[in-house]
Amino acid sequence: MRLQEGFIFIMNESDFKSGFVTILGRTNVGKSTLMNRMVGQKVAIMSDKPQTTRHKIQSVLTGPDYQVVFIDTPGIHKPKHKLGEHLVGVALNTLREVDVVMLLVEAGMPGPGDRYILQQVKKVTGPVLLVINKIDLVKPGELEPVKAAFSQLGDFAEILPVSALTGENVDRLLENIIKYLPPGPKYYPDDMVIDRPERFIMSELIREKVLHLTSQEVPHSVAVVVEEVENRSENLVAVRAVIYTERESQKGILIGKGGRMLKEVGKLAREEIEALLGSRIYLELWVKVKKDWRNREIYMKNFGFMDD
Repeated sequence: MRLQEGFIFIMNESDFKSGFVTILGRTNVGKSTLMNRMVGQKVAIMSDKPQTTRHKIQSVLTGPDYQVVFIDTPGIHKPKHKLGEHLVGVALNTLREVDVVMLLVEAGMPGPGDRYILQQVKKVTGPVLLVINKIDLVKPGELEPVKAAFSQLGDFAEILPVSALTGENVDRLLENIIKYLPPGPKYYPDDMVIDRPERFIMSELIREKVLHLTSQEVPHSVAVVVEEVENRSENLVAVRAVIYTERESQKGILIGKGGRMLKEVGKLAREEIEALLGSRIYLELWVKVKKDWRNREIYMKNFGFMDD
C-alpha cells in the first residue's frame, strides 16, 4: 500500500491530467468520509469526535485519463496545545503544494471557523471548489440561502453540494476536480491507493476503535504506536502496539474493568487489520502513560507527528 518514489510517464502525456487536491475544512466536517468515498475504499479513519485526523494523508484515484492525489488534512480549529498548533499548520501548509483546493463546509450558514478558513484560502491563486457537505441533513429549500451566503465570502471556481455519507453528487464533484487538473504525468502506479506504510494504517485503525469506544476524556489524549510486526507463519502475523495516554485515570478507562475495554478495542481492530492484510492477526495491546505528551515535542516526534 505504500506509494513509491518517481514518476510513471505515459506515451501521450498531453491527453492525461493529474494533480494534487487538498481537502480543507473545520474539524468533523466530513473530510475523511469524503476522501474515502471518492477513492472507493477506507483510507482514513472516521469518528464523530473532532480532530480525528492528525496526519496529512495522501490517497490516489487513478482513471483511464487522470490521476488525482487527494490530501486529507487535520481539521482547522483553535489549538489548545502544541500538537493542535502543529496540526493546523500542517493543514494550512498544503495550500502551497496543490493544484486544486477543495474547501469543505457543512450545509449551514457560515460560522467563525468557516470565515477564518476562507480568509486563508483567499491567498490561493489556483481554483478553489467550495463543497457543501451533509446535504442529506437539510431540506432542499434550505440549501440555496447557504450557497448564497458562502458565495459572498469568496471567489470560488465552483460551489457543489454533496453528501459524503450517501454519495449524492460525489460523481459530479469528481468530474469538476478533473476539469481543473492540469495536464501531467501519472505519478503513481495504478494499484497505489495510499501513501502510508501498513504500520501507520494499523495504528490508526486501533486509534479509531478507541475513539468509538471511549468517552470524551480519553480520545484526544491517545496516540498509538505499532512497535513490532512479525510474520510467525505463512498466514499469521503478530502485531504489538502501545496505546499512549496522558494520565493514569485515562489508562484505567482504556483498560477497563477486568481488561474488558482493551479486549474490545483489540477485537474490533484485529478484524479490520485482518481484512487489510489478508492474514490472521495476533494483536497484543499495551497501555502506557506519557504525561502531557501533546505539549512535548520529543513525544510528538517519537509518535510520528513531527519530522526530526
